[in-house]
Amino acid sequence: MEIEFRKMEWPYRRPFRIAYRTKEVAETVHVRLTDGPHVGCGEALGVSYRGETTESILAQLHSVRAALHTGISRGQLSVLMPAGGARNAVDCALWDLEAKRTGKRVWDLAGFASVRPITTDHTIGIDTPEVMAQIGAALHRYPVLKLKLCGQDDLDRVLAVRAARPDAILIVDANQAWTERDLEELAPKFAQIGVKLIEQPLPAGKDDALLNYAHPVPLCADESCQTTESLPGLVGKYQYVNIKLDKTGGLTEALRLASEAARQHFKLMVGCMGGSSLSMAPGFVIAQLCEFVDLDGPLLAARDVSPSIQYDGGRMYPPERALWG
Repeated sequence: MEIEFRKMEWPYRRPFRIAYRTKEVAETVHVRLTDGPHVGCGEALGVSYRGETTESILAQLHSVRAALHTGISRGQLSVLMPAGGARNAVDCALWDLEAKRTGKRVWDLAGFASVRPITTDHTIGIDTPEVMAQIGAALHRYPVLKLKLCGQDDLDRVLAVRAARPDAILIVDANQAWTERDLEELAPKFAQIGVKLIEQPLPAGKDDALLNYAHPVPLCADESCQTTESLPGLVGKYQYVNIKLDKTGGLTEALRLASEAARQHFKLMVGCMGGSSLSMAPGFVIAQLCEFVDLDGPLLAARDVSPSIQYDGGRMYPPERALWG
């Protein structure tokens, strides 16, 4: 099997700010596996708060090149590589390669009877309340908006967007930036505003305060939920888990996490770290199981791969065979 790795850059339409960083470009690693006439592709951005960069992902891929060259199954891959961006890109490329070999779609291989278009949110990065409201108003074709927050002036931001978009479903994401006091003060007010979900209010590993907390707005674990093994530590704290393939190390573990989380009565969200339509396509499979979908990476970027996933406002359609799966 022939293996190619390369770095890709997807500039954002505007600087994208979350609680702990501002980025102007989403940098990904593209993996291409060629087996005779069949080619499988995958793309990953990695998990920055775990120290992953495009350089570290490329170094990890080069370290296992020989094993990949001889051919490897997805099960063997999970033993060879830890969860993270590098394994995600290879795992998704292996799914794509199997789909090309068999002539089936990935969702058929994964056991789905059918798939449907889904509705993704559109994320608004941290800015002044006025700017976030302007952006929200401009996104009138998107029924679900996700607002990034940071622990300062957050109520003003949400109120401004709500005034601009009284029709929108709002979810908010603090990316670990809040304190217990922030949560106690803001959650009841957000409930009155109609916020439907709060993502990761407290730092991962410091969220025991959520045990037995009376939730006026449901809470979703993001940084606190990495792989299936994270689930025991989330019981009694969160009602939702956010599944991201860069965290799980690919679609294989993401499907396992989704199944086990549902068995343990968690509700599901699927998210992304950013990237092109190639990064979003495997997430579309997980999205079939989810109540909330955050697969808007290409909507935030100035350009995309071709062919790309079709978006019609917030409506997201299945990826074409030529793209992935």
